[in-house]
Amino acid sequence: MKKHYDVAIIGGGIIGMSIAYHLAKAGKKVILLEANEVGKQTTSAAAGMLGAHAEGEGHEDIFFQVGRASQALYEKLKVDLRHESGIDIRTSAGGIMKVAFTEEEKRALCRMQHLSTFQWLEASSVKKRMPQIADDIIGAGLIEDDVHVEPYAVCRALWQAAVWYGADVKEYTPVIEVKQDKKALTIRTVEGTFTCDHLTVASGVWSGRFFGELGLSHSLYPVKGECVSVWNSGPALAHTIYHGHCYVVQRDSGKLVIGATMKPNEWHALPTLGGIEAVIQKASQLMPSIQEMPIDQCWAGLRPATSDLHPYIGRHPDDERILFATGHYRNGILLAPMTGEIIRDLILGETVNEEWLDAFRIGRKEALFE
Repeated sequence: MKKHYDVAIIGGGIIGMSIAYHLAKAGKKVILLEANEVGKQTTSAAAGMLGAHAEGEGHEDIFFQVGRASQALYEKLKVDLRHESGIDIRTSAGGIMKVAFTEEEKRALCRMQHLSTFQWLEASSVKKRMPQIADDIIGAGLIEDDVHVEPYAVCRALWQAAVWYGADVKEYTPVIEVKQDKKALTIRTVEGTFTCDHLTVASGVWSGRFFGELGLSHSLYPVKGECVSVWNSGPALAHTIYHGHCYVVQRDSGKLVIGATMKPNEWHALPTLGGIEAVIQKASQLMPSIQEMPIDQCWAGLRPATSDLHPYIGRHPDDERILFATGHYRNGILLAPMTGEIIRDLILGETVNEEWLDAFRIGRKEALFE
């Protein structure tokens, strides 16, 4: 007889692992299937910024609401995971300093002044906090709530805690086929075949394959991001520096993580010399001393993007047993806790915010991102 699970999850990045953790903690019999190593692809490539403000478009929209709610969940999650897994997810303090070089950039940033979490600082105040920053800035918006975590530490903590609650996690176990019938869903893998009541697809940009196999026309595309880390032997940065999707993030180890390029439709997850050169050049404009810092390593990751750059989180429109949690683009780390809770609540039959479900549902009318 085939082994049976309440829920099967395809994908062992931070999104899939958050779902496994939340469901296993709720008492469900869970199996997670990862084709490679848990957390070693897009999750490990991320800088880990919880940038609800930095990434939100209008600061009144649904994405901002969900981002802020997920950001807040990290406060409890870091305590719970430390107890359940013994792993520190390494949440930073300080937040993000969004830099302005022109009056136009200042005006754009100051649209957030109605938020209690935003503070405009003139250049002299910024320099007092961060002497390393470029001399030609005119100021910066400080958002102390937009802290950062270390993504692989979060993913590993979720993994260990999920296993502690009874989840089965299988690395190097690609899914060969999913069969739908009225009694159960059958999952065939390289390690054998089993059945489940619910299936969640959470394998990042590689989720696109399952849309087609499960009768949907939706698609995802990769946006390649190239990064470099350097060793900072000088004073640590008090805040993450951010400008035009370029960031410099301080790690406790002394490293600075610098990123990232934006290359749509590139499937090759290796950094290029030109990409790394562009990242270093941009970062040097923000913090000139970076040019003299020793290089630690370079890498790249493939962000999973949808046409409107918002994720798919919800049920298959024709089979409520199948759910998707993918397409998180630049915000997988930020949205991981809330995504885990939404998928858990859908499977448990609990109430979920209808506006959020509608905004991220499969089959929504997607306006192309301009």
